[in-house]
Amino acid sequence: MNYLIEQAAILGGEAQDVLIVDGRIAQLGSIEASEKIQVIDGRGLVLLPGMVDPHTHLREPGREDAETVETGSQAAARGGYTAVHAMANSTPVADTAGVVEQVYELGRKAGWVDVRPVGAVTVGLEGKQLSEIGAMADSRAAVKMFSDDGICVSDPLLMRRALEYVKAFDGVIAQHAQEPRLTEGAQMNEGEVSSVLGLPGWPAVAEESIIARDVLLAEHVGARLHICHVSTAGSVEIIRWAKARGIQVTAEVTPHHLLLTDEKVRTFDPVFKVNPPLRRAEDVLALRAGLADGTIDVIGTDHAPHPAESKECEWGAAAMGMTGLETALSVLQHTLVETGLLSWADIARITSTTPALIGRVADQGRPIAVGEPANLVLIDPAARWIVDPHTMATKGRNSPFAGLELPGSVRATFFHGHPTVLDGQLATPRPTHV
Repeated sequence: MNYLIEQAAILGGEAQDVLIVDGRIAQLGSIEASEKIQVIDGRGLVLLPGMVDPHTHLREPGREDAETVETGSQAAARGGYTAVHAMANSTPVADTAGVVEQVYELGRKAGWVDVRPVGAVTVGLEGKQLSEIGAMADSRAAVKMFSDDGICVSDPLLMRRALEYVKAFDGVIAQHAQEPRLTEGAQMNEGEVSSVLGLPGWPAVAEESIIARDVLLAEHVGARLHICHVSTAGSVEIIRWAKARGIQVTAEVTPHHLLLTDEKVRTFDPVFKVNPPLRRAEDVLALRAGLADGTIDVIGTDHAPHPAESKECEWGAAAMGMTGLETALSVLQHTLVETGLLSWADIARITSTTPALIGRVADQGRPIAVGEPANLVLIDPAARWIVDPHTMATKGRNSPFAGLELPGSVRATFFHGHPTVLDGQLATPRPTHV
């Protein structure tokens, strides 16, 4: 089936017709429909390239009670994503060619999005010895990004060796910046609220000190470094300084760190427990400004679904993490577009073009132009909706935005020309034989 999207505002600009034939953009402009083409009304809607998430937890293999590649991919499609990077902290850990190939095949067979496995930096995420980095890079999964996310690669010598290793094939190390000795037993951001609540604090310097160390290591080695889920104003300043020196560093921020603050923890609702923790209002503003001036490069959802028993318990026993794939675009519209900080073209850059470049994902993050793969998302910016985790595709119900009214909704998602979402609902996966 071929498709004609009529009069959608491309990147929020001029409204045009977009013809999709055999999985690619065949024509732009004013196009006459024919009987063999399914027409989609794009009037009043915004068309962007399909989004690419550099940071998703799909949990499979091993934690299928929390999420599977299938359900996580469906959540991604509903959120407007056409590619996701699946983090390595599964069970078993994705530290061998066999495991990353398993995840890659599960994603390919599911057919909702392009699933790119992230390989572990160290064996078992234990921080003692490097994993099979070369074998994962040479595997069918062709891994380019490596991360122990959830745990910091705290040993500076191991971090240096990892950076040296991936440099040989243009890979990237994605660091979870958290000095472990400064965060033992930490439950939330260290500050006024933690003092009032009597909860052990997670200080900003625990993140900032690792980022400072690692950008210097990346400069020394001449390798690519990516900083996961930046959360403090100080981190933004360090990354800005590193970029001014020409260091090959990129950084991501999560939607929840762009909107929520540690004031939410006063409720003691474990849905707000996350690593890195929700920070101060000053940090939120600094993160938004960092996106606006290009210091922070991309949005990473850090989508972290958990089974109900891991969140519906007392704060101290609760798991850290929040879902985010199906709410990300709406939060970005609310915090960045409606505040005037970024345009829709900027949203395309930070959610699609740049993350595809960082992860070296071919055929994703491409311009909306004739001949390009039709990985697209069609958004209704005028829509308003109340977040209800029980209606989501993800297995996780731990959305920090539950009950919140957000703007914008995904009306359609095209994955290599195949509509995985139509009229705001899941359609069908892309056939695996295509």
